Amino acid sequence: MPVKLRLQRHGKKGKPFYWIVAADARSKRDGKYLEKLGTYNPNTNPATIDVDVDGAVKWLQNGAQPTDTAKNILSYKGVLLKNHLAGGVKKGALTQEQADAKFEAWVAEKEGSVNAKKDGLAKDAAAVKAKALEAEKEVNAKREADAAAAQAEAEAAEAAAKAEAEAAKETEESANEEE
Repeated sequence: MPVKLRLQRHGKKGKPFYWIVAADARSKRDGKYLEKLGTYNPNTNPATIDVDVDGAVKWLQNGAQPTDTAKNILSYKGVLLKNHLAGGVKKGALTQEQADAKFEAWVAEKEGSVNAKKDGLAKDAAAVKAKALEAEKEVNAKREADAAAAQAEAEAAEAAAKAEAEAAKETEESANEEE
């Protein structure tokens, strides 16, 4: 029975969520599978991947062939590296401890790069938020200045109208006094 390591789609329309499974190559995409090896969520940034590394290595050593996307995901998580190192241990090129040390060093380096990407995304989001806040402050300051100018203009117009009314009253009184 030819076995493939592939993705099985779950989730709703427009929001895919995948299971990484070992399945018979003849079964349907979302059909029966032999073993669930992990999950892949491409909706997050960076994508969330959870894989049973040892289980995937076991299937690879038994001859399972990963699909292209599954191969990329397994490579990203270090499954193919661990399989390669296990082959080296079988041949006697290195010991199990050396292989484990190399794998752990690779995993630590990979986590560092993923965390750096997450930090960069967080900084970018914070910068965008700060820029939007600054723009909003400018708009509010302009709005307040316009409101103050309109208020001052209204007060000036009111004062002019009052002065004009008083001047008219005085001229009327002076005209009445002359008569």
